[in-house]
Amino acid sequence: MLADYEQLAELWARQGLLVRAIALCKVILRLDPAHEPARRLLAELDARRLDPHAPPGPAVPRPQALDSAAAVGPVGEGQTRASLLSRVGTRELLSMMETLQPRVFQPGESIVEEGQPGSSMFAIVEGSVEVVRTLKSGRRRTVAFMGEGEFFGEMSLLAGTPRFATVRAFERTAVLELTREQLELLLQRHPSVEDVLQGFHRERLLEDVLRGNPLFRTLTPSQREALARDFQICSRPAGALLIEQGKEVDALYLLLRGRCQVLHRHPDGSQVPLRTLGEGDMFGEIALMLGLAATATVSAETPCILLRLDWGSCERHLLSDPGVCEALSRLGNERLLSSAGLYWEAPLPPGTPRA
Repeated sequence: MLADYEQLAELWARQGLLVRAIALCKVILRLDPAHEPARRLLAELDARRLDPHAPPGPAVPRPQALDSAAAVGPVGEGQTRASLLSRVGTRELLSMMETLQPRVFQPGESIVEEGQPGSSMFAIVEGSVEVVRTLKSGRRRTVAFMGEGEFFGEMSLLAGTPRFATVRAFERTAVLELTREQLELLLQRHPSVEDVLQGFHRERLLEDVLRGNPLFRTLTPSQREALARDFQICSRPAGALLIEQGKEVDALYLLLRGRCQVLHRHPDGSQVPLRTLGEGDMFGEIALMLGLAATATVSAETPCILLRLDWGSCERHLLSDPGVCEALSRLGNERLLSSAGLYWEAPLPPGTPRA
């Protein structure tokens, strides 16, 4: 398999497709960090990229070229995203590499913009990018950096949602782009690639959620792994009804992307807003802990991506853990107390003073 990759990288290099050849060399070195032919070719390609007039053939490795080769060694903790291409079969990977289109961005240049439609995903060949999000206050903040071998943009491409962040080049950055049209053609030839992409997308979401949400911190790594297998990822359009007051709740929900409105309906049919749920917020916990029907209505204010955990999975993974039970009970009680006045008081006619 690696010999096939090596031959294709050499062919692309002879054709002048340096970015694509460099990317394939780095894939080889992720699979086998000690693969000397790929190291030599990568050093040569780096030299040719820095000096386009350099003659083809063996080159003396520059320090930067050696650093680039070493940087793609074994994937460490927190770098599982970079292993996407290593999960694809030989034929599928070669077909994917031929499909990806190279692009180069200068420092500060945006690759994708928050809120815009997402029609492609990207692999970073060299350089690095910063991920910028707009906070509730309206301020923009850098929330992450990504480097060589990492992928981004697959969420919008696969889920059909707008971009949830701006990604811009932190330095001169070369990427390979896979558009929706190219992906559809690729999946026609190699349907198994879809399972790989969906699995990668799911792992990225769950990795971020289970690592960062305080509710799951008391779970052991094996418990989190088992929990991740039962989570369902779902998307809902703006205006969708997620939970309806007075009706049974079938699952615990965690909001990954978007905003939801929580509304309370009074006996006269009027509705008042209780709160706005943002990314990372959970709902459905009151029904889970107290066995009640929904005490409020939750609707999607914007397009949303959610994690859904059915009651059976909640009982297996969450209610058996004292720490999680305590956190869920505390969350449910705080919400009931903060909303108690709206639950039990009917609205007064306009102009009527409230005691």
